[in-house]
This record gives sequence, C-alpha cells and structure tokens, in this order.
Amino acid sequence: MGWLRIIGFFEGITLLILVFIAVPMKYYYDVPSLSKSLGPVHGILFILFIGYAFSVGAEQNWKFRKTTWKVILASFIPFGTFYIDKKILSKL
Repeated sequence: MGWLRIIGFFEGITLLILVFIAVPMKYYYDVPSLSKSLGPVHGILFILFIGYAFSVGAEQNWKFRKTTWKVILASFIPFGTFYIDKKILSKL
C-alpha cells in the first residue's frame, strides 16, 4: 500500500508539471526540453501506478468496478491521485 501512495504522489506531481508548466512552455515559448525530459518519467510512473493499483486491489480484495476502477481513472485527471489518496488509500 505504501508504494502505491508514493508512486501516486509522484505520478500526480509529474502530471501537474507537465500539464501546467511543460506543455505551455513547449507550445507558447517553443521550449520543449522540459516536456522531453519529464514526459518519459511521468510515463513510467503512470505505468507503475496502474500496475500497483491492480496489485493492491487484488491484495485488498477491492471490487474492481467500485474501487480499482476509481483509482485507475484518478491517474488520468490532474489532482486525481491526490483526491484518491485522501479518500481511499489513506484509509486502508
């Protein structure tokens, strides 16, 4: 459970940096370096988060449609991993 929360935190941070800093820098100021370096890091963290979500879901006997699906969907939304951490993951 601890690893899922840690990975979720860093996945959420990298998503926010990409969405609110790196992408605007790339398209408005023609500076793609942050997107190029942070994009793969975020991708790896995203894949790890999804994998750990399935793993923890199986360990905790989560109902897929009720909990695992919410945790996975949260990783697609800015601030979503922080919300899920507070509402679901911190209570386990």
